[in-house]
Amino acid sequence: MIRQLYRVLGPEGSRPLNRLLVLQSGAAVLQGIAFAFLVPVLRALLGPGPDDAWPWLTAFAGCVLAYAVLQSAALSGGFSAGSRLSRVLHRRMADQALRLPLGWFTAGRTAEFSRLAGQNVIQVMSTPAHLLRPFLTSFLTPATLVAATFFFDVRTALVLLACAPVLFAVQWASTAVMRRLDLGRDAAIGESADRVLEFARNQPVLRAFGRTAQGYGALDDALVAEARADRRLIARGLPGLVSFSFATRLVFALLLALGVSWRLEGSLDVPTLLALLVLLVRLIDGVSSAAEAGAGMRLARNTLDRLGAFLDAPPFPQPAEPRTPCDASVEFTGVGFRHEGDPAARPALHDVTFRLPEHGLTALVGPSGAGKTTIAALLARFHDTTEGTVRIGGVDVREIAAEELAARVSLVFQDVYLFDGTIEENVRIAAPDAGPGELAEAAALSGLDRVVDELPDGWATTVGEGGTRLSGGQRQRVSLARALLKDAPILVLDEATAALDQQSEALFAETVRALADHRTVLVVAHRLSTVIDADRILVLEDGEITEQGTHDELLAAGGTYASFWERRARAHGWRLATAPS
Repeated sequence: MIRQLYRVLGPEGSRPLNRLLVLQSGAAVLQGIAFAFLVPVLRALLGPGPDDAWPWLTAFAGCVLAYAVLQSAALSGGFSAGSRLSRVLHRRMADQALRLPLGWFTAGRTAEFSRLAGQNVIQVMSTPAHLLRPFLTSFLTPATLVAATFFFDVRTALVLLACAPVLFAVQWASTAVMRRLDLGRDAAIGESADRVLEFARNQPVLRAFGRTAQGYGALDDALVAEARADRRLIARGLPGLVSFSFATRLVFALLLALGVSWRLEGSLDVPTLLALLVLLVRLIDGVSSAAEAGAGMRLARNTLDRLGAFLDAPPFPQPAEPRTPCDASVEFTGVGFRHEGDPAARPALHDVTFRLPEHGLTALVGPSGAGKTTIAALLARFHDTTEGTVRIGGVDVREIAAEELAARVSLVFQDVYLFDGTIEENVRIAAPDAGPGELAEAAALSGLDRVVDELPDGWATTVGEGGTRLSGGQRQRVSLARALLKDAPILVLDEATAALDQQSEALFAETVRALADHRTVLVVAHRLSTVIDADRILVLEDGEITEQGTHDELLAAGGTYASFWERRARAHGWRLATAPS
């Protein structure tokens, strides 16, 4: 476990841990030496010359005093080290999160990251103060006592050495069983935590359809699975703990029987026997506490393994010698993409080839699940292509520095997330140093200015966590303004008008058309009315580009786009009418 702790803390967190381990190890060894001094003290007091005990009592008192000083320093150092280790871990996790590809952060992994940064880091924070000290004491103090026994009775020491592998084997077997059970229990706890969070967040949907706690099967099943995992842990783990405790008592009984037999045959005097028995009681108590310490360390090790797996996740490859694009044109050449973790699944994209000119408006249309959002993600290098190449200005995006690529591409997603702050703070994320004029221009182009004028607090309106205090259309306008304020040469709009009303959509369509005069604009849309004026339209079906051309050219071709347009045109004329009497 200590090795895993060093692994997740790295060099920065290792220094305070080294100092703490020295203090705790020194205190554990001094405790063992203090107990060992009890043997000559008791042997002198119970023997013919009690006055001979004074030198040993003096040594015992000095050892206890030194132990008290080290133990006090170790206890206080454990809490301060835990606090510092928490800061180090959070910093390392934040740095690692910045190095990982954005495609790594799926919904499940985001929830896992939240647990790691919260609950798991707190568990690691408590390790130096509450786990390391008893763990080291349960091993170093008995080891010191065994070494000291050689000075008093070699036979007893040899018997202890012979029994040590047996005790270790019993402890290892019980630990292996408990660790497997712990992993299963951790998985059940994680699943139930996700379901509880899901249940809390989706109360409007659940209540709308009358799915109360008794009727929400996913939550019920997760809680039942967690309860079963707890029962398995108790039922299967208890025999291991009992067997280790039983084994330590057998060792003490064996040594007691041997000591009595040696006394009866005259090779061991009574004072030494009694003193050794006192020493053995302390030794067995220390060894018995190893089972309890091992249980806590086992849980900590599982936590550290999860943290280590996150910190060891391969970062997104960065170019050794970054190149700078010569313009804002975009080119996909033979691009294929398959989501990792499912090699047998059908590729999300296959042999996709197209070019976006430096200035102009290109629309990407197609049915849901065709791969439109994947194309936008590959352009921003949220993922790397499985096959083929994505270029910006003639340069492979894998050869462009991350900061340079981020500065050149601005995206607006269909699912908008706003940070818990004001509207102005959320817009200024794109350009913190932007002046009032630039902010006003971005608001006017996106229609956010009308939203701000209608709100009592205007730009100072707080949006709530995730933007929950704003409507979907208002959040969409904030997202659009944020992208426009960034003023990147490449603008990608992924269903950016999905939450806008027709008037706002028409306004934004005019804005996009004007932006395309000096930017490379890619619009991903289901609403064909928003892409009529595009310079070129790409039709994506089942991960492949099947048609491309202008609106009129695609209608004349009579293919998928024409069929799609005809169905939408018919649907556009629908209206509610009064049924005939």
